[in-house]
This record gives sequence, structure tokens and C-alpha cells, in this order.
Amino acid sequence: MITENRIEIPEGVNAEITGGKLVVSGKKGTLERLMRYPGITIRIEDGELIISTESQRKKIYAMLGTYASHAKNMFRGVNEEYEFGMKVVYSHFPIQLKEIGGKLEIVNFLGEKEPRYADIPEGVKMKIAGDEITLTGIDKELVGTTASRIEKATKVRGRDTRVFQDGIYIVSKA
Repeated sequence: MITENRIEIPEGVNAEITGGKLVVSGKKGTLERLMRYPGITIRIEDGELIISTESQRKKIYAMLGTYASHAKNMFRGVNEEYEFGMKVVYSHFPIQLKEIGGKLEIVNFLGEKEPRYADIPEGVKMKIAGDEITLTGIDKELVGTTASRIEKATKVRGRDTRVFQDGIYIVSKA
């Protein structure tokens, strides 16, 4: 019994498979991802990406769905960018943000003298407007990971989090 997921390739998106790598390009850019797993075959036919397996094992069947989700996210990303909105929250000490060479510098967090940093990788654009940060990019995983790094950089440690609710938090995903 063959199980397969068929994903239609949207208009204006070019997809090709070379050496186990799925390369997707569109009007916003190009993404590539290694999509190799034992027991799973990936091919492109008639404007559809077909991910299939003959195995009945749960682990392989689960990877089918994972690869289908990755492909859909890539197709959407090269057509329209992903955007994460973040909010700077402080009640005790005003937090100052600066973008310095691929890093976000967070100054005066909880009155600390040493700044905290969060990496902003290539492929993610950051816009700081007052107490809001907007992260955009075509790779959903990269944008989400960057937002999570910023959130983690302002994690309150050693204090009561019910009182010290300062930090930078994800408020919207699109």
C-alpha cells in the first residue's frame, strides 16, 4: 500500500529536487531544504509535489506530514513573507534597543549594567519602532527561531516573574 501527500505548487513558484534537496524559488527569494529520509520518495509531477512511502511504520508516516508542512511553508514564504510582531514590556527600567551588526543589543534590562544580545541571522529583517519589533523573512523557521532568541534573551532569572514581568514577547504571527 502506497501512502502519498500531494501538494499543489502555486502559480509563480518554481520547485525542483536535486540530490535530495528541495529548492523553491519565487518572487521574494529562494529557499532550499534537505528532504531525505529512508523509505520516503519525493518527486514533482504535473505541477504537484508528491511525497510518498510504501512503509506502514508510524515514524515514516509522521515524516510524510512533516515534509508536506515544510514544503507548504516554503511555497508560502517565497510568495509572501512571514512576519512576527514583538512587544517590549517594562515597568521598572526602560529598555533600549539597538541593532548592531547582525545582533540586537538590549540595554538597561532590569537595570543591568551589561547589555544582553540576541543574534539576528541573515535572511531576517528587523524593524524597531518604539516599543515594537517587527521581524520579517521568507523562511518561517528562521523568523520564528529569531523571535524566540529575542524572547529568551530577556528571560527574567532569579526574581519573582509575577512582579518582574519585563521582557520582549511575541504578540503576533502572520
